[in-house]
Amino acid sequence: MSTVKSYAAVDLGASSGRVMVGRVGPDSLELTEAHRFPNRPVRVPEGLRWDVLGLYAGVLDGLKGAGAVDSVGIDSWAVDYGLLDADGALLGNPVHYRDSRTDGIAEKVWAAVPAEELYAATGLQYAPFNTLYQLTAARDSGQIMQAERLLMIPDLLTYWLTGEQGTELTNASTTQLIDPRTRDWAHGLAERLGIDLSLFAPLRRPGDAAGVLRPEVLEETGLAGPVPVTAVGSHDTASAVAAVPANGERFAYICTGTWSLAGLELDAPVLTEESRAANFTNELGLDGTVRYLRNIMGLWLLQECLRAWGQPDLGALLLDAGRVPALRSVVDAGDAAFLAPGRMPERIAEACRASGQPVPATPAETTRCILDSLALAHRRAVTDAQRLAEQSVDVVHIVGGGTRNALLCQLTADACGLPVVSGPTEAAALGNVLVQARAHGLVGDLAGMRRLLTRTQLLTRYEPRGGTQRWQAAQARLARG
Repeated sequence: MSTVKSYAAVDLGASSGRVMVGRVGPDSLELTEAHRFPNRPVRVPEGLRWDVLGLYAGVLDGLKGAGAVDSVGIDSWAVDYGLLDADGALLGNPVHYRDSRTDGIAEKVWAAVPAEELYAATGLQYAPFNTLYQLTAARDSGQIMQAERLLMIPDLLTYWLTGEQGTELTNASTTQLIDPRTRDWAHGLAERLGIDLSLFAPLRRPGDAAGVLRPEVLEETGLAGPVPVTAVGSHDTASAVAAVPANGERFAYICTGTWSLAGLELDAPVLTEESRAANFTNELGLDGTVRYLRNIMGLWLLQECLRAWGQPDLGALLLDAGRVPALRSVVDAGDAAFLAPGRMPERIAEACRASGQPVPATPAETTRCILDSLALAHRRAVTDAQRLAEQSVDVVHIVGGGTRNALLCQLTADACGLPVVSGPTEAAALGNVLVQARAHGLVGDLAGMRRLLTRTQLLTRYEPRGGTQRWQAAQARLARG
């Protein structure tokens, strides 16, 4: 009997989705792409919405192209959800987290539960689009009044595939309604805020069975059943952190893509007021771990600029950006002013002008400003996390789409003054696959998963160049505004 099995990882990002097939054996791990499809939000009269039916169609097409698989797992971005009525039908397209409906909502929540108490109860950083604020904004809407069930995006797609409902824990921890100490719902908090937790399906943990593909799905995809669906770290960052190829070292991680998620893996949450003030979050990971991290705007800044410039050749642009003097201008990559789409080059120029720095005049100068700013934000997050968690690190692991950007990886090593190990690029899909393989007995614990990654994946190491004094000076300049 073959000890190599195949797993389909549905990995949905904020700009694209993919179905990857992982073949896993005791000493092998290979990942191939079955299908990739766009994820294009749609602006309708009522606001910005996800085209979740288009995403589901992409998932089905991907499973059709995947061939025979032993299991399926789904991960996606966090915080957003779909609402179902009493018959299990979707009540409208899910609202996009960049929609404006949560503007000013946080202050209403804090009037009922002060921000300090909210953090002490949930450990979640403030972000205006957290599920808690979305639910508060939707409290009197017709949809929420009709809703019988709320499913996070990967749970919604799992329901359509299997007919079974559940709420996977790592993604639930981004709602700001989970207590990271008990790893269960924060019932008292929800009651104070008037949020009905019975809307949520029962909690699942990574590795739990989530049903089998429905007969109609088997017919449409051509798969031979039964095909189980396995709960994975359904928040894509949870899957990506599980795929950090750390080899027993003290490490920081940066999951790069549309967002940069930078921080540490801990055994317990950090719920201090100092941690809240620094806007660190305590999200849940595999095997009782806590993802202690800060959200940074990430490559969204560059993606929006590329869109504004008509999608120029990125490789040539990065070569030109590498010739621009370092740290000429920097912006706060975590500033909410950059959250909304549109006019990104102009908004970056305005921020530089307002702070008295040279204004980027070319795409190469703007790109260098973005990458220097991201490296500086990575430095701040890694430095602050070590101090607040009282845990030092020896190396920084960069995983995700940003691993393709060698300039960003090198600048991060320079800024942090630490070696950077870059790879794997498809970390979320690999973490997804490995949780499925572990559920079926092919790999061992989290450390064993990481040893397999270290043996099988292409990794690149970047050593820091020079001292960090100029990065300290740039950080001080940015702090002065």
